[in-house]
Amino acid sequence: MTVHRRLVLASSAAGAAIVALDGTVLTVVQPTLQRELGASLAQVQWTSTAYLVAVASLLVSAGRIGDRYGHQRVFGLGMLGFGLASAGIGLATGVGWVIGLRVVQGVFGALLQPATLGMLRAAFPPDRLGMPIAVRTSVIGIAAAAGPLVGGALVGAAGWRAVFFLNVVPSLVFGVLALTVPGPRQRQPNGVRFDLPGALLLALCLASLIQALVDLPGSAAGLAVSVLAALAFVRHERRTAHPLLPSDVVGSAAIRGALGMLLAASAAFSGTLFVVTYFLQDTMGLGPFQSALRGLPLAAAMVLAAPATAVVLRRAGARRTAGVAMAVVALAVLVLSRSTGTVAVCAGFALLGAGFGTVMVAATQVVVREATVESAGVAGGLKQTAGNVGPTLGVAAGSALMAASGSTAALSVLAGVALTGALASLVLPGRTVASLTHHGVTGDRAGVPARR
Repeated sequence: MTVHRRLVLASSAAGAAIVALDGTVLTVVQPTLQRELGASLAQVQWTSTAYLVAVASLLVSAGRIGDRYGHQRVFGLGMLGFGLASAGIGLATGVGWVIGLRVVQGVFGALLQPATLGMLRAAFPPDRLGMPIAVRTSVIGIAAAAGPLVGGALVGAAGWRAVFFLNVVPSLVFGVLALTVPGPRQRQPNGVRFDLPGALLLALCLASLIQALVDLPGSAAGLAVSVLAALAFVRHERRTAHPLLPSDVVGSAAIRGALGMLLAASAAFSGTLFVVTYFLQDTMGLGPFQSALRGLPLAAAMVLAAPATAVVLRRAGARRTAGVAMAVVALAVLVLSRSTGTVAVCAGFALLGAGFGTVMVAATQVVVREATVESAGVAGGLKQTAGNVGPTLGVAAGSALMAASGSTAALSVLAGVALTGALASLVLPGRTVASLTHHGVTGDRAGVPARR
């Protein structure tokens, strides 16, 4: 592996890990933040919602910007902005500043996230993307698992502000490296303009949808705005000469299937974690720390599954690998729905981590590999959008179902959601013809799937 590819992989993993760590540690610090800043519960909830709305609504547009102006450059700007916004939150004197800076952090987070995948697509040949994506997924799993532990330790030792300062140094270091180290010259599409009206309509659609899902059940107006904006976006995309979503991305059945699978998997995964957390604490009488310990098999299985998936994909193909993994996710949810003891809960969590980690690697590889280099940012943005909308949808559904029918019924429905992802995997490519060890293949469409 060349020096440039090592730097790209390290930067991609670091950017993804910083975002994952930031999201998980925030839940730990919110009670302390609320007390010290004298904030209301609604204001504290907006420290999460404001970031989520900003990042989810801009991911696709940010990916398109990366396609036009260079993913490494956009990644560098995103990392610098994310780090400076984190420092600002750590210095904030009131909850209003925290919420406002979380919006700023979300904007820069939207810039850097698609770029982490776009840089990989530009640096590695298509038939060698498996392991870099697996490494990136493993790092995300480690960061997500370490977040609550690191956050709890920092809050206890130095206060809630230390959690946000944690991101500053690595963000600035990797941001400066991305902007100063020369990268490959990126081909820009000739005569293609940035679709600003499409970007605004899509942002309105996604922002309204996220806000509506967070505010369920009182969210009819948000859902209506989201639907109207979506219809207007589709109408605009069909008529404009320079659509935000290029035809090679939206026209690919494999990419659509992978995105659908990611949406279903992340919804089932996050909804299950939400429901099971309440079950462990309210029904089994466990404390937060005891509940977290029982979830460690999930993190360990997810981290271990990622590199193993890269090997399995070469032998079995994305279709079989992802289909089986989605079935494992559904089985894990059913096991957790009927678990009453520690052993069963840990076993269910281990299955859930293994299945979800495998789906993440397989679906991400399909999205990144099937897109051309010129559209890798948009494809990455769509992948990240599915990864943000899915958990919000899953938690909203899990909460509503649990309130209406109890945890067992809620988990049974979420298992069904996972099975819909297994159906989506049927359109993914089969085993590839090209060998991972073949170094001579560098074309955008190298390693074309062997259709069966």
